Amino acid sequence: MTEGTISAAAEGGDTLTRLEQEGEIAADYLEGLLDIADLDGDIDMDVEADRAAVSIISDSGRDLQKLVGRDGEVLEALQELTRLAVHRETGDRSRLMLDIAGFRAKKRTELAELGAKAADEVKSTGAPVKLDPMTPFERKVVHDAVAAAGLRSESEGEEPQRFVVVLPA
Repeated sequence: MTEGTISAAAEGGDTLTRLEQEGEIAADYLEGLLDIADLDGDIDMDVEADRAAVSIISDSGRDLQKLVGRDGEVLEALQELTRLAVHRETGDRSRLMLDIAGFRAKKRTELAELGAKAADEVKSTGAPVKLDPMTPFERKVVHDAVAAAGLRSESEGEEPQRFVVVLPA
């Protein structure tokens, strides 16, 4: 191996270690939150797409719906609080993703389908398609689905009314 390859491999290992540490800190924070709220849930940690991913799962997902809230509003707030807890411990900004009771996983599937349908519509009509306003997470999933369909997309507008426009090739 060349020195650059060794350095890149070490950097990749350092990144994985850092992301695993973020997951551990987040899990500890969320376990404390579950204890305070007297809710049952298991914490699952992973690293996906260069970010720590933490999920709270439960056999009885009904209790956890309180932590998701309407349209994921409480989940978004908890994700930000968890990122702040990680930042407090590490001093680094976190891009950690939090999922509760499979809400984000289900949402990701729905949004990928929406992006694919919009791409199909653009391919058949040749006209750009504007989608409804979305969160950054939602826009990212749609952008990825559009790119997978061979088209391009852009985000337009200002938060919280920022939306995706799917464009012809």
